[in-house]
Amino acid sequence: MEPIIAIALALMGYAFGSTKLVSQGNEALVERLGRYHRKLKPGINFIVPLLDQIVMEDTNREQILDISPQNVISKDGIYLEVDAVVYWRIVDIERSFYAVDDLQDALNNLAMTTVREILAQNTLEETNMARSNIDNTLLDQLNLTSQTWGVEIMRLDFQRITPPESVRKSMEEERAAEIKKRAVISAAEGERQAAIKKAEGTRTSMEIISEALRSHPESKDILRYLVAQDYVQASQKLGESNNAKIVFVDPANSTGMFEELISQPGTEDEGKRPGNGKK
Repeated sequence: MEPIIAIALALMGYAFGSTKLVSQGNEALVERLGRYHRKLKPGINFIVPLLDQIVMEDTNREQILDISPQNVISKDGIYLEVDAVVYWRIVDIERSFYAVDDLQDALNNLAMTTVREILAQNTLEETNMARSNIDNTLLDQLNLTSQTWGVEIMRLDFQRITPPESVRKSMEEERAAEIKKRAVISAAEGERQAAIKKAEGTRTSMEIISEALRSHPESKDILRYLVAQDYVQASQKLGESNNAKIVFVDPANSTGMFEELISQPGTEDEGKRPGNGKK
């Protein structure tokens, strides 16, 4: 009976030792007698105890690598502090284990070196204006090396690109000046359009009044009344102002002044033509 129990316990131990559970999203590497043997997929897997050994289990999901802030000199000689994040994933777990000793450290050094190299080829203005082009160039350069490690760089995001304080102040002043310039141009354009509209309205009004006077000479009295009314209203508004200066007009000459304002062009010339005078 005892040998049966011993055999049963040995079989249970063998079964327990040979069963390996790999989580979903992970993969594992198996070595047999010190050499690569095979890859384990998610789920239940069986290996040979004592002969097989799981040397690595890692995820093939997307991972994040936070690059420590780096000092970079741009093409125009400006010192920049750059902080970036790399998103990557393992596409070949065998190469990621055997092709490089420390994958995380290798990716970190590769990203820092590539970022410094690419940003040094661009001015500060180019870095700010063409960020998407720089991102694409960085991805291409990173994946040229990382693919030999069985790794794909998904994207690289710059969290901060910080120039010196003096440069930031100059950039803010430049942006403020540009905003002010656009505001002045917009205001001037608005005033120009308003002046054009006002001039067009005045011209139209004068044409209407001139046509009315030519068609109906008797309307001069009505026009004289309207001009006098406007003059009185303007004088009242002028008098209400704190620093207004009141100008008095001689009543005896006001009628002549109003007649001159509404007189038709050519009226005086017609009176001076030969044949219009008294004989």
